[in-house]
Amino acid sequence: MFIPQSPPLAEAALGPRAARWELPVTGHTLPTVVLVDDHQLFRAGVRAELAGRVHVVGEAATVEEAVRIVVAAAPDVVLLDVHMPNGGGVAVIEQVLAQRPSQRFLALTVSDAPEDVIAVVRAGARGYVEKSIATDELVAAVEQVRAGEPVFGPRLAGFVLEAFSGRAPIGAVDPEVEQLTPREREVLRLIGRGYSYKQAALKLEISPRTVETHVSAVLRKLQLSSRHELAVWAGRRGLVD
Repeated sequence: MFIPQSPPLAEAALGPRAARWELPVTGHTLPTVVLVDDHQLFRAGVRAELAGRVHVVGEAATVEEAVRIVVAAAPDVVLLDVHMPNGGGVAVIEQVLAQRPSQRFLALTVSDAPEDVIAVVRAGARGYVEKSIATDELVAAVEQVRAGEPVFGPRLAGFVLEAFSGRAPIGAVDPEVEQLTPREREVLRLIGRGYSYKQAALKLEISPRTVETHVSAVLRKLQLSSRHELAVWAGRRGLVD
């Protein structure tokens, strides 16, 4: 969907990791957005895709940068990834809302895991879409969130409805699953669905070697000996479709 580009930027850098923000253009009617993702090429691609339709007023690669820039730039919507170091999207939402209660968030992520959807919604996100979303749909989602409307795909909406209707226990976490990092859980679900290391790497935008490292860590933590056992384990716990 997104083709990384490097359009000219007029922002002032804040911090050592490409964090940046700018004051909104006076009088413009486009929705203003801050992009929060720890992959610079992905942020560049999103910025290029949204050019002329959404005004990107800032970027951040870490939780700390995101909180500082969002509070300073006061965008209409924050587009943020769920999984980043030091608390990820949930930490960004909670820390920003403590200073700016009216801020609106739209999660943009590769993860479609029920617990991830529910966690960011509980934290305060108004919507949750996957990175495979078409550009027109993403622009529409930003507009809806700016207007205060929730935005979820049909399957993701089902997770939220079940959780908040009491049919799915919010926050009930398998202690074995809880010991895994967010990235290890993503890898676990993909391997459980039958993805190869290469396919999982493409899905998560990481290297096959990194996927293999995560699988080894998961096998060790769960005391399993093969990918087959891992897939069976994930299936029994409802972690795969």
